[in-house]
Amino acid sequence: MSTDTAAPALTAGAGAPAPRPPAVGRAFRALLWRDVFVTGRELVPFLLQVVLQPVFLLFVFGKVLVELGFATAQYSLVLLPGVIALTAFLTALQNTAFPLVIDFSFTKEIEDRLLAPLPTWLVAVEKVVFSLLRALVAAAVMFPISWWVLGALPVQRADLPVIGAFLVLGSLVGAVMGMTLGTSVRPNRINVVFAVVLTPLLFTGSTQFPWQSLDSLRWFQVVCALNPLTYVSEALRGQMAPEVPHLPLWLCALALTGFLLVFGTTSLVGFRRRALD
Repeated sequence: MSTDTAAPALTAGAGAPAPRPPAVGRAFRALLWRDVFVTGRELVPFLLQVVLQPVFLLFVFGKVLVELGFATAQYSLVLLPGVIALTAFLTALQNTAFPLVIDFSFTKEIEDRLLAPLPTWLVAVEKVVFSLLRALVAAAVMFPISWWVLGALPVQRADLPVIGAFLVLGSLVGAVMGMTLGTSVRPNRINVVFAVVLTPLLFTGSTQFPWQSLDSLRWFQVVCALNPLTYVSEALRGQMAPEVPHLPLWLCALALTGFLLVFGTTSLVGFRRRALD
């Protein structure tokens, strides 16, 4: 009798559907789509926020100073790649750091994301991927604007794969740097920290000058070499204006990969620490 009684139980257990593991990929795409959808609804304010400063920088230094005779027409070839690199890098950095500071402090919105069926590190990766997408959109918008401001755009179709690859790599570095800042700085100190961090990043990233032209200012050249933005600017300059002295592309790729590994590790560690607090 015990065998007859046990058999139906075993049959029922075998026929019951096993619990399905959480759809990690679906949850990741849902979080990413939510952020993209919100950005799409606020596209104009987003574009004004991220391209206004680079556009005026390009207009004043690449157009006005040339028209007034204080700079040569060739200077726009030096400036344009740096401005596009600056747009992508800072967009990724700011769009990771500022939302994280707010999410972890005032709104606590990050708690909703941490309840999703995702590992904690994947929630951090989603933030980085979303900032990457925003940075690429901002950089892409700069190309037609640059053509309109300068009247020419020194980009060939064959240049696009290399330019796109370095924009992706540079934006990733900017995003993980932003996550490192956003998870390590107190909310009441974020404005001071950004004032201290963003200004050196802006003026030591070789956006307005080629890095190799700093041979007479060796100490400043060393400082610029410590800025990851330098390697994005130099890579884009080497592809868009190869006649201008620039660092080799392989060295730029190697340096950016190193920065990505270092700041990627610190950003994931910082995000996990703040998420568990």
